[in-house]
Amino acid sequence: MQPPVANEERRRQVLELRQRHSFSKVAELTGLPVGTVKAIASRSGAFRDNQAHRELFSLPPLRPSAQTLPAVPELPPPQRVTGDEEVDAVLWLRSVINTGQAALIAKAREAAKRIKTPLKELERRYTQHLVAANPGNMFATFAAFGFDDLEGLATKAIKREALRVEGFSRFGDALFDDTPAEAFCLAALAGLELSGCMLEFDKGAVASRFRDRPELMPHTLTDCLHEFAFWNTLYSLRRAASADFGDSLPEVNAREYFVFGLMGQIRPRSKAEAVAVFRFMADEDRMGWSGSEEILLNLVGGAG
Repeated sequence: MQPPVANEERRRQVLELRQRHSFSKVAELTGLPVGTVKAIASRSGAFRDNQAHRELFSLPPLRPSAQTLPAVPELPPPQRVTGDEEVDAVLWLRSVINTGQAALIAKAREAAKRIKTPLKELERRYTQHLVAANPGNMFATFAAFGFDDLEGLATKAIKREALRVEGFSRFGDALFDDTPAEAFCLAALAGLELSGCMLEFDKGAVASRFRDRPELMPHTLTDCLHEFAFWNTLYSLRRAASADFGDSLPEVNAREYFVFGLMGQIRPRSKAEAVAVFRFMADEDRMGWSGSEEILLNLVGGAG
């Protein structure tokens, strides 16, 4: 009969198997009672959310409005762009809406009501102007896409302004400085070289580097989702604050691909956790990513 408490070697075996199998399967493979397997897993803490990981991949709290914020944009001056007064009026209204300022947007909405020509017709006239002004440029008309959708533009502008304010409220003037999470990625992958036609780090080396820092490894699928939410929000705040914000660091991209791969290995603890990962995959359009099949198969296996 197996002892009620496994030795250290058996403990490690249980924890390693539990990453890939249900409690009952681990019990079968090790010859331990299911209750003992569950106790080993619970006491290890390896299958509970990693609080150290959560703290690193978290945004600073919102700070009082006294924090330094960029100046509120002024009302843009009207400009003669096409020579068509109505088209130029809509272009000006769009520039007003793009300030993201609710008061200015309200005025732009009222002014739009005074334009008698249907906006769809004005979009057609603007498209004609772009074609004439840029002969041979097949991409010139892209600027006219959505020209008539002032309400959609207003919705996006208001959301972008809210993110801009949130970004500076959380980070102040350090919004574009490396966060502790970014510094961690840079330090973990220091010395690795980008290679290949896609200029990527070797995935095996990346995995080894991050696994060498077990204290900051995601323990659960919820940890993985938490980290992705952190990166997504950070990028959104920065993009809203500056149109010049470029791509994320290669080290961060490597970290995201690594964590994505972990979601094909870490078993869901519940159906709710599995559903949350599935919704993330669908909402973020990641079903076609490399490794997505492994994740879906892992979710289908369910918790247990």
